[in-house]
Amino acid sequence: MSERSSRQSFLGEQFEQAAAECIVGIVGLGGGGSHIVQQLAHIGFQNFILYDGDVVEESNLTRLVGATNADALAATKKIDVAKRLILGLQPGASVTANDCRWQSSAEALMGCHFIFGCVDTFSGRSELEAFARRYLISYIDIGMDVTIGTDGRPVMGGQVTVSLPGQPCMRCLGILTEKRLSEEALAYGDVGGRPQVVWANGILASTAVGRAVDLLSDWTGRDTAPLCLSFDGNREEVKPHWMGRNRIPVICDHYPADQVGTPIFTNL
Repeated sequence: MSERSSRQSFLGEQFEQAAAECIVGIVGLGGGGSHIVQQLAHIGFQNFILYDGDVVEESNLTRLVGATNADALAATKKIDVAKRLILGLQPGASVTANDCRWQSSAEALMGCHFIFGCVDTFSGRSELEAFARRYLISYIDIGMDVTIGTDGRPVMGGQVTVSLPGQPCMRCLGILTEKRLSEEALAYGDVGGRPQVVWANGILASTAVGRAVDLLSDWTGRDTAPLCLSFDGNREEVKPHWMGRNRIPVICDHYPADQVGTPIFTNL
């Protein structure tokens, strides 16, 4: 183990090499995704597949880790900010930067060991999870929102969901529902621009990265762990999501075992 990794030696003798060889995909490099990029690079991950087609704007500076005032003035691509951050910590890292929607260049994601979803919509989560399930990739999703409560005060909430091949998916857990997807579709694109703050994004991203590190290293030795964690920003609490505590199926019926691998289309 190198001197650089000496303070995280509790993760195991093989973790440094495992992290260096692991391939991670990160879809969305805004408030949450930028935290995840930074933390993975600090930990020692060196193979990144990144997706984001947006540029840095002044309103991003309250939450976009690595972005500067100069980036906002120059409309620097978020993908370039992330790449700069990674290479500043891991000069030898392999970074595949896609300044587009992931669906436009999905092939690069097929070889990932983990995919982190940092997208704003339920439909975006659904599409990413379906892709990860088809290629037997561990998918970790983060999301947050701020709504107005009955007393007129802001209510901040979020969740981290781990979707593993062969285990309950986000539909099994009740995170994705047809009602949510249909209501979002009726909004015709008005679901974007949800409130985001740097500290809440940091908590969710840290939790997501921690779950990935545990899956890779098994440093906690837990046989089971909550697949969904809920963040209550008003109470500053992270705990198992109430949906995850309900009765859920042991075997996921939403993604059958025979629906894996690259789909084959035939003319009938």
